[in-house]
Amino acid sequence: MAMFGSIMSNVRGIIKRLAKYRLVKTLLVALLIFFGLDFSFPIRNRVPYSTIITARDGSILHAFLSRDDKWRMYAELDDITPTLRNAILFKEDKYFWYHPGFNPIAMIRAAARNLLTGRRTSGASTITMQTVRLLEPRERTYISKFIELFRALQLELHYSKDEILQLYLNLIPYGGNIEGLKSASLLYFGKSPALLSLAELTTLTIIPNRPSSLRLGIHNALVVQERNRWLARFRTSHLFNETTIADALNEPLVAYRREAPQRAPHLSRRLRLENRDLPIIRSSLSPTIQSTAERLVQQYANRIRAYNIHNSAVLIVDNLSHEVVAYVGSADFGNTFDGGQVDGVRAIRSPGSALKPLLYGLAFDAGIITPKTKLADVPTNFGGYEPDNYDRRFNGPVTAEFALANSLNIPAVALLKEVGTPALVSTLQKAGFSAIRKQAKALGLSMILGGCGVTLEEMTRLYTGLANEGQVSPLVFTSSDRRTESVSLLSPEAAYLVTHTLTQITRPDLPNNFDNSYHLPRIAWKTGTSYGRRDAWSIGYNQRYTIGVWVGNFSGAGVAELSGANTATPLLFQLFNVLDYNAPTGWFKIPKAATKLSSRLICPETGDVPGEFCTNPVTDYCIMGISRYRRCQHRKAVFTNEARTISYCAHCMPDSGAVRRDYPNVSPEIRAFYQSHSIPIEAVPPHNPACERVFGSQNAEQAGPLITSLNNGSEYFINPKQQTELELACQVPTGVQTVFWYLNDKLYRRAKPTEAVFFKPRPGLLKISCADDRGQSRDIRVIIKNE
Repeated sequence: MAMFGSIMSNVRGIIKRLAKYRLVKTLLVALLIFFGLDFSFPIRNRVPYSTIITARDGSILHAFLSRDDKWRMYAELDDITPTLRNAILFKEDKYFWYHPGFNPIAMIRAAARNLLTGRRTSGASTITMQTVRLLEPRERTYISKFIELFRALQLELHYSKDEILQLYLNLIPYGGNIEGLKSASLLYFGKSPALLSLAELTTLTIIPNRPSSLRLGIHNALVVQERNRWLARFRTSHLFNETTIADALNEPLVAYRREAPQRAPHLSRRLRLENRDLPIIRSSLSPTIQSTAERLVQQYANRIRAYNIHNSAVLIVDNLSHEVVAYVGSADFGNTFDGGQVDGVRAIRSPGSALKPLLYGLAFDAGIITPKTKLADVPTNFGGYEPDNYDRRFNGPVTAEFALANSLNIPAVALLKEVGTPALVSTLQKAGFSAIRKQAKALGLSMILGGCGVTLEEMTRLYTGLANEGQVSPLVFTSSDRRTESVSLLSPEAAYLVTHTLTQITRPDLPNNFDNSYHLPRIAWKTGTSYGRRDAWSIGYNQRYTIGVWVGNFSGAGVAELSGANTATPLLFQLFNVLDYNAPTGWFKIPKAATKLSSRLICPETGDVPGEFCTNPVTDYCIMGISRYRRCQHRKAVFTNEARTISYCAHCMPDSGAVRRDYPNVSPEIRAFYQSHSIPIEAVPPHNPACERVFGSQNAEQAGPLITSLNNGSEYFINPKQQTELELACQVPTGVQTVFWYLNDKLYRRAKPTEAVFFKPRPGLLKISCADDRGQSRDIRVIIKNE
């Protein structure tokens, strides 16, 4: 501390001694005045640049005029190559790296010449002073010159030499509304400054001094003459080697006014609005894939225009990085008659059946179904809502995978009823569906058939989740987009089962003439056609890409020929065939994270675990601990007389003569479907009319429903490692429409009397109650034990 105090004392002494000199005092005052003015009048460098949208490789996709209608593109330090730097500094300011913003020797020399000749013969402006003049244009007076000197010192104080040179190159004029070397390079030579030859660079360095007379594309002969004059000076000064100079002198000048790049117009406008203050926006687009997608969409749109279908949109996403590599908002941005400037990627449309894969995934995760679970595709009334299939035909009992691959509507609506509309809505909200969030309270069962609003961007993002083991991440549009954590919509097991199903090619949404074609790409895909044939969707994915395709009319006009299979899917297949036909990444395998995915034997009649009457079991996937574990009951045992004319219950079975037989155990809806299609099905004989407990007697009416499953007082053993389900069934008097099941006096389910009701039991004493809509009820008690 003593040493530090001694040093400070010496410093103060030196300052006091220097302060005695008048020159030092003058310099100190001048510095105080300079810094005071610098603080009071800071230099403003808010230049309105043109917005440039670049591809992932740095190439320019789209350029916009600046706010003041100039082509003033921002050149980065990497654009200033050593060749460009040497040429511009040799010509404009040889001592740029050494002076403080002005060159005193050059100023004295210029002043002397001007005094001797009596007129202005040469200037002494440095690049820094020229930059000041470009930033703040003024009349050429001595006061303006003094201000320029002050501003030049400010620039040197606040910016590095590289930054000053960069600013100068961004502002130099090239005639008309073109400013900056990057603008001139792109608009006259069609390339970035880093790709210019020495001849082209020299051409661009000489234009700013005479932008009116040296006009590229008009006075090219004069430009070549002036260019070669400067190249000769470069040779004399040995600025470049002889070979380079000779090549530049012999190079012809091919310069003319070009149009600014206008690719990816929809995404470019979107990014510009979202990043107003950025002169360069680096998008995630692949220039090759973008050009290919634009070309294929436009060609395809020209072919389908004959059917009065005018608009298409495509979004292509890299599944690994979630980057958008192609973005086509419409077939022709310049077509104002058909609304070409509408962004079809963000337009809210009806998804048709395109949401069904998510619903089936949720049903897999809820344990409601497995791929081979049988679902009923028969006419069904869902509380007044009676949906129909696309082809207006019904298939009876079908597997879940068949129902999804064939996009059957009735099974989907029935699944949504069981999964619950709130569960699907909540999942879509997690996935970022904005219109769903607004419509949530009004959505019902019809949403799974297209009764909601979605965008192509949202749908494509959803399908990237299926390709990424059920994990959905925000799409990446620019290099500055923050990578946020993914949201889990489905388990890896459910996502794999959905993908496995959507890979099937024996399905009705295969486009015409594609069933025997070797051009069929290996992808998982799903189509959708909205009500009134207003929207056609086809979204597919492999391990590398997810591609979303929408086809229709922005006006909302429906077209009879419009369908997801025959209108949107051909374009989807074309895109995959061109971009990734022989995918080197292989195909989806069971994910390592899908530890619960297993296989088991099931009865093909129901998809349940084989029961007493299941003789030909098959293998099916299941999610251990999640998928329902219930015994198949597609047939049931019934005691009848020898002639099969009557059946007996436990209360009226005779001591002899009863024969145990098995009969189909189907729901009333399936039985009605079989009857309407003249499909024979064996029926259980009518109940013994002599039974004392036959329904219809006064005592039976007062006794309430007869619980036939489970059995009163029985013990039932369950496996704690499997979620076993037990069935509740009853018999009711004629005329009863609804029954109410209670478990331990809590309402469990409201159902039709003939409807099979299943529940997952827990160990312990269980009271089961069944009440009908006439107010009659009956109770039984059973004991549930672990095996």
